[in-house]
Amino acid sequence: MPVRQLPETIVNRIAAGEVVERPASVVKELVENAIDAGASRIDIFSDGGGRRKIVIADDGSGMTAADLALAVDRHATSKLDDEDLLQIRTLGFRGEALPSIGAVARLSITTRHATEPHAWSLRVEGGDKTPIAPAALTQGTRVEVADLFFATPARLKFLKTDRTEAEAIREVVRRLAMARPDVAFTLAGEERAPVTWAAALPGAPGQLIRLGDILGADFRANALEVRAEREGVIVEGFAAAPSLTKANALGQYLFVNGRPVRDKLILGAVRAAYSDYLPRDRHPVVALFVTLDAREVDANVHPAKTEVRFRNSGLVRALIVHALKEGLAREGRRTAANSASSVISTFRPASMPPANWDWRSSPSYPVGGSAAPSFAERAQAAFDVGAPSADIRPTEVTPDLLDRPLGAARTQIHETYIVSQTRDGLIVIDQHAAHERIVYERLKASLDANGVQRQILLIPDIVEMDEATVERLVARAEELAKFGLVIESFGPGAVAVRETPSLLGKTDASGLLRDLAEHMAEWDEALPLERRLMHVAATMACHGSVRAGRVLKPEEMNALLREMEATPNSGQCNHGRPTYVELTLADIEKLFGRR
Repeated sequence: MPVRQLPETIVNRIAAGEVVERPASVVKELVENAIDAGASRIDIFSDGGGRRKIVIADDGSGMTAADLALAVDRHATSKLDDEDLLQIRTLGFRGEALPSIGAVARLSITTRHATEPHAWSLRVEGGDKTPIAPAALTQGTRVEVADLFFATPARLKFLKTDRTEAEAIREVVRRLAMARPDVAFTLAGEERAPVTWAAALPGAPGQLIRLGDILGADFRANALEVRAEREGVIVEGFAAAPSLTKANALGQYLFVNGRPVRDKLILGAVRAAYSDYLPRDRHPVVALFVTLDAREVDANVHPAKTEVRFRNSGLVRALIVHALKEGLAREGRRTAANSASSVISTFRPASMPPANWDWRSSPSYPVGGSAAPSFAERAQAAFDVGAPSADIRPTEVTPDLLDRPLGAARTQIHETYIVSQTRDGLIVIDQHAAHERIVYERLKASLDANGVQRQILLIPDIVEMDEATVERLVARAEELAKFGLVIESFGPGAVAVRETPSLLGKTDASGLLRDLAEHMAEWDEALPLERRLMHVAATMACHGSVRAGRVLKPEEMNALLREMEATPNSGQCNHGRPTYVELTLADIEKLFGRR
């Protein structure tokens, strides 16, 4: 078959396959156009999961008649002042969205520019454009997309259910609303009540209000503000305390120069920053905004513009880790378990008697007005939990201990938990989890102070791998040596391990190298080895800490509390579990109905 030039309609439909993947892609492109037009209010309506109809209305600058006629042609855009693709300061820039949508759907655009006497409208159906005509519109632009993929029916078979597609649209709008808290958004349709996110005030307070409206009250209550700046790169936003986690990484929202992105580098940095706080199967909730010079980031690497590439990725990653770790360290003892609501909900009975309930009408009310001995004995037996493991109530407690954050130790129960008293409440401490964090932080400090000690292998370990993996490891041999792992090439498909970190003891060199190679392919950093060392340090801390079941003396309990107060991140053990829970007097009074 000879080479031939494809017709314009076929070219547009092929391009639409990249840009218009599903109805949510249409919403994303049109809302980004509205934001680029300077809109302060954007209304989104969808029906049938976006297949039957999508309507986007905004109060932006609108278009003149001449601009409207050009807007639906391929690669026509108003967002590039010159031909420099490294100076992209808008969400859109390719000029592909409108012609691609018009190639596979029935597209109608009505718009009015401030310099025009009235609005203008234009229709495109399956790539066929109609002449522009006068229309009625006060200001801004209204775009209607109907019968999506009617020109390419085969694409309809690959769409999900209406509910799933509608949820994808909702997620796209949520991300764009988080990126621009200064813009009001309304999402309606799909037989649901409209959702409106009002425009928020500029700055961190307004940003947190918008994030709380979208991510929920739990995020707002547990949010920690983070910010770091270096060499013109700014990382700011909010991260949830380690107590608020999810089972997957879908709660991590990342924005680069106002653009929502899914970037493996940033996700890896978030995971690394929380590695000391969360169990392996839990993921943090964060909303991070990275701002840097447009020339330092390439947004033209993905058809849907959902991925970016940084010129100095190491700086961005280090800054994210630093910002998150600094914020988490600032709130080191803050956990969900010590919040009043979570503790009270645990204690509160599942069902309560009605307010006007008369206990004398209960079937259990004893005949004759006195309780039978057996009944009383059975009732009291439930409270027989044994004597405390250690009790220091007779011991005189110095008043200054009551003023300390974790108070003065009063008793030990079940040889596992320490109960301490503060000026305005009580605290229950898990002695094993608390000491585990203390030992872990000591190990980390010694690693930072003395570096990673090496041990030379009498007989080098030879690990066989595929050639690509060997090349990846050998290329980073210098960085690995800094962490105590010395390797060298041993032929085309093998690596010789000469030295290993002493902290690891006798280790499985083959498994370690394979894990490192996988992490390098994902993050392109040597940090996974450091995380491996930290995991080993965590294991050592677990075995070297005070075990549950050990009876502690009063002075040992108070010493443990004082060490917790001086230890960073003491609110959680290194597995992510809380080390203590707190109840204030006000909380206790609520439990007993005193207030």
